[in-house]
Amino acid sequence: MDAVVALYQAQPFWLWLAIGCLFLAVEAASGTEWLLWPAVSAGIVAVVTLLASGLGLPLELALFAVLTLVTTLASRRLIKRINPSDPDINDRAARLVGETAEVTQAFVDGRGRVFVSGSEWSAVIEGDGPSVGESVRVEGVDGSKLKVTS
Repeated sequence: MDAVVALYQAQPFWLWLAIGCLFLAVEAASGTEWLLWPAVSAGIVAVVTLLASGLGLPLELALFAVLTLVTTLASRRLIKRINPSDPDINDRAARLVGETAEVTQAFVDGRGRVFVSGSEWSAVIEGDGPSVGESVRVEGVDGSKLKVTS
């Protein structure tokens, strides 16, 4: 821990840049979009500490927090405006709409199970459901269940 404190006291730019790179590496490995904007914010704080040395850790942390909040919220609004039909990347069920699924458990009273995108899901269907092994199309999401059609 002393090494990190010493690095921060000597060169806060490099510490903030390392934090940004770490966030970016984790984001690249996970692909969730949640750490992209904190990584960008840490990079901006790194540049600010380079240009205006002596800000101090409390001010730098506050700047990082505000930048992260602003960039994250702005990106969410921008993405929704550019592509309003695209569901949240973290909502797996919504991203399955339009996919073809295979029935794994027969539908009884409109309820059954399907296999799609590497996972088995509870599903609902109107009318008589297809037999096990047949294909259905995901038309929507009803809570945690997929709405499917033959």
